[in-house]
Amino acid sequence: MSVFDVEIGALDGGSADLSQYRGRAVLVVNVASRCGLTPQYAALENLQKQYGERGFTVLGVPCNQFMGQEPGTSEEIAQFCSTTYGVTFPMTEKVDVNGDGRHPLYGELVSAADAEGHTGDIRWNFEKFLIAPDGTVAARFAPQTEPESEDVVKAVEAVLPA
Repeated sequence: MSVFDVEIGALDGGSADLSQYRGRAVLVVNVASRCGLTPQYAALENLQKQYGERGFTVLGVPCNQFMGQEPGTSEEIAQFCSTTYGVTFPMTEKVDVNGDGRHPLYGELVSAADAEGHTGDIRWNFEKFLIAPDGTVAARFAPQTEPESEDVVKAVEAVLPA
């Protein structure tokens, strides 16, 4: 099983159909609208614009598990992302990324280690997982790692489909 086989809803209803991303590089990010790291939305959108036509997508996954920083409804989240940051990348339904109710998508992701060796629970909003076109986790980045940092950009460029 790969992340592309996991079922998850789209923010606007229906299925997010992760299988459509087979053969693409995907940066999965648990997002929140009321977090000190929320301005990362702008950099995530920049990555989407820069690499989208080269087989890459950002996938935003709203989560309200960290100090209630994503309390909105699906409509409110979509409106905030669109009007505040011009987000065009796809977003899933709001899910839990930790605990007994952890969504299966994050069940597939959390065993991957970041550069410091951290595995397991998501530490905060905007933790990032880079999925290679074959569905394997190519890299994990701490929440504070800027989406346009050299480490993230190099990792994305390394897994872009040929």
